This record gives sequence, C-alpha cells and structure tokens, in this order.
Amino acid sequence: MTARLLDWAIAAGVAASLVAAGHPATPLGYALLAASGLVLAKRRTAPPATLVATGLLALAYQATGADVPVVAFLFAVYSTMKAGHRVVTVAGSLLMLAALPLAAILSPRSLTTYEAFAQTRDVLQIAWLVAAAAAGEALRQAEKRADEAERTREEAARRRAGEERLHIARELHDSLTHQISVIKLQAEVAVHLARKRGEEVPEALLAIRDAGREASQELRATLEALRDDKSPPHGIADVEQLVHRARATGLDARLTVEGSTDDLPAAVGRTVYRIVQESLTNITRHAAAGTARIRIDHRPDALLVQVDDDGTATPGTTTAGVGLLGMRERVTALGGSLDAAPRSGGGFTVRAELPVTQP
Repeated sequence: MTARLLDWAIAAGVAASLVAAGHPATPLGYALLAASGLVLAKRRTAPPATLVATGLLALAYQATGADVPVVAFLFAVYSTMKAGHRVVTVAGSLLMLAALPLAAILSPRSLTTYEAFAQTRDVLQIAWLVAAAAAGEALRQAEKRADEAERTREEAARRRAGEERLHIARELHDSLTHQISVIKLQAEVAVHLARKRGEEVPEALLAIRDAGREASQELRATLEALRDDKSPPHGIADVEQLVHRARATGLDARLTVEGSTDDLPAAVGRTVYRIVQESLTNITRHAAAGTARIRIDHRPDALLVQVDDDGTATPGTTTAGVGLLGMRERVTALGGSLDAAPRSGGGFTVRAELPVTQP
C-alpha cells in the first residue's frame, strides 16, 4: 500500500511539473501532459505498458505543435530497463526517435523535414535517453547483486545450522542412546527373569522398563528430526502418507481436505505436517483409539487443521507432553493459535489455525 501511494505521489508531481512547464498550451495539450505524468503510477507494475503509453502521449503532444517534454518518457525508460526489459526499452526508444520527426512534420507549425529532425534532436537528446537506460540497468544489477549476497548469507546460515544439528545429533547418539538402551535392556531382562521364576514384578521395575522404551522412541524421533535437514522438507502434500501409515497400524484414519493447498507458504505446510504427524503418533501410542479424523480447511485468510480421535482421554486426565509443547511453539512462531484438549464426550482434539499470509 505504501509503495502504491508513493508511485501515485511521484506521478502526480511529474504531471504537475509537466503541466506547469507546458504553459501556455491548448486544453488538449494540458490533458496530454497530465496523462503522461499520471501514467507513471504504473511504472513498477507494468513498465513496458508505461513505456508505450508515455511514448504515444509524447507523440500526440508533439503533433499539437508544441515542443514535447520527455521527462515522463525518460522515467519510463529508466523503469523498464530496471525491470529487465532491455529489448523492449531499446526498441521503444528507437521507435520514439524515429516517430518524433514525423509527429513534428504533421504538427500545425508546417515545419520542413530538416527543421523537424533538428527540433526533435534538440528535444530528445540521445545522451539523456542513454543516461536513463544506463541508470535503470545499473540499479537493476545492484539489486541483483544484493539479492545474490542475501541468498549466499541465507545459504551459509542454513549450512551452519545444519552442521550444528548434525553435531547435536551425534552427541546425543553417542552419549544418551547407549545409556538409555542399557537401562531399557536391563529392565526388560529383570522383568523377564522375575516372570520366569514366577515372582511378582515390582511396579517400579515395570515403570522403569516402560519409561526406557518411551525414552528410546522419543530419542530416536529427536535424532531423526535433527538429521532431517538432509532429507527433502515434508509439507502438506506428505500428510496423505502419514494417514496411510496410521491405517497400516490398524487405526481407522481418514483425511479430508477442503480448498486448494497449492499456494501455501512452505513454513505453513511443514507445520501442518508436523501437527498431523505428532497427533497420529500420540493417538497410536497413548489414546487406545479406533478412529482418527484429520481435516484440513484452506480458508481465505487462514488454514485450519483439526485432528479428532475417539480414544480414552477425558477432561482432566491428560497433561501436555513435549510433543504438544513443540506443536504449540511451531504454531505460535507463525502467528497462529493451537487448542489441544480432551472432549467432554471422550476422545481428544487438536485444532490449529495458521495464517496463510506472511506477517
């Protein structure tokens, strides 16, 4: 919005200066001058069309018999070259140079061919035309180099972050994985021996065994997430695979998608995938559920993700684990909201609303 207002302000200023410089002029001449300035409001969004429009308006003004001001056309040349339309800029400028003498000949002043060429050469000096085109090309190259430098910095930052994640993954694998595996194995052996001897297994030992299993699974999932930078990033298109895998475990999982999800920001798509992944993981591990319903609804201003199950969760019996906290952090980072809680009639609902426009 600010850029559009600035464009209109510049166009109005150029139009006012052209009208003032063209005094005295005919009513048609004033209208042509004002139009050639105002059309510059579209120089960013439609530079070739602006070049053509300012050129035609300049020729029309020349045909009225007045000396044509080329300020608007030079603005258009600069903007068109800056947008990268080199061929259009050169071709339009050459056509303008060729057409101005003809417009001067057709004007009411009845100039000879030599006088028309001499006058238009003075009016539209080639040096000014070249300078406008060179300025547009120079700024375009500068912006291109700045973009390349920014991409290089972003790639370097991603590479450093990836190396750090792999380092953390190696440290976790070398230190925690072995220790947790030993604890889990010793607990399982102790439970097996106790049952083999017909002894009652202590609840504490069963708790250690179960905790060891859970810690091993969580650590494996964490290591996979840390190493995920070497794999293509998952997005909303991969949610269907999650649902298929959940059905393979015996869970009646169904996915419903409403609206198009093709133009979603990549960060939103990754967050949707993680929400569904974590929700289905919790359902298969803890919920003792028979069904799971996943709904993705792309609305004009937001994307709704909802996962419902018919498990054993009831209000007051479920606490937020690390997975739910991670989901909430992902959603909050994108400016969205997350509700995750048991339903009064039984079962659990995860509902996230994510904005689909970048803040």
